[in-house]
Amino acid sequence: MTAPTDAATTDESTSDRKRAVVLLSGGMDSATAAYEARARGYDIYALHTSYGQRTETRELECARQLAQALEVEDFLRIETGHLAAIGGSSLTDDELPVGDAETESDDIPNTYVPFRNANLLSMAVSYAEANDCEAVFIGAHSEDFSGYPDCRPAFFEAFETVVDVGTKPETDVSIEAPFVEWSKTDIARRGLELEVPYEHTWSCYREDEPACGTCDSCAFRLEAFRNNDVRDPIAYAERPSEFGDRS
Repeated sequence: MTAPTDAATTDESTSDRKRAVVLLSGGMDSATAAYEARARGYDIYALHTSYGQRTETRELECARQLAQALEVEDFLRIETGHLAAIGGSSLTDDELPVGDAETESDDIPNTYVPFRNANLLSMAVSYAEANDCEAVFIGAHSEDFSGYPDCRPAFFEAFETVVDVGTKPETDVSIEAPFVEWSKTDIARRGLELEVPYEHTWSCYREDEPACGTCDSCAFRLEAFRNNDVRDPIAYAERPSEFGDRS
């Protein structure tokens, strides 16, 4: 009688575990969000989207490595070309050059992909509803929403209302942006606490290998590691002194 009782208990405990979809781009923010979700007790369903971005090959490689390290329940890659076809961003349009970092500027950079997060979150919510997940995690944060309008706290609050209205009555999926009020430095600090393998992440907007070191994303990343007195483990073509680490 003991064995059947143990099996039944195991099945029940498994079914009672929380599930979350994590938008896993392969970047350091999404990686940290994934490890944060795991730390909060969620089984992870990783969603990676390919939408024509310049560094998609490297991002996908990193996302797969992170998914393996996290032992995710499922890894889903969705390919969609509509954001690239629509254009309007230097991340998807080869005719628009990615500019160098302007970390003090309040202007929306040309790396903004029009309404991207609404597109990605819509896919993530569909994935979550189909797999009885309770949450969708996204790694957006404060230094993004200073330039990207779809990274603001108000956007995520509004989108959660859309989810409530647009899903089945029994569906309850929350939108979790745990770092929305944080800086990149704060995220790196939390990730170091969680032992995120940052060597398997990619942030550069321009190149697959090595990272350029001078675009906005590289600049904020290098600055975050420098502020935590840790050397960024990935390779850079250039580590500008104003953004680079102290190692």
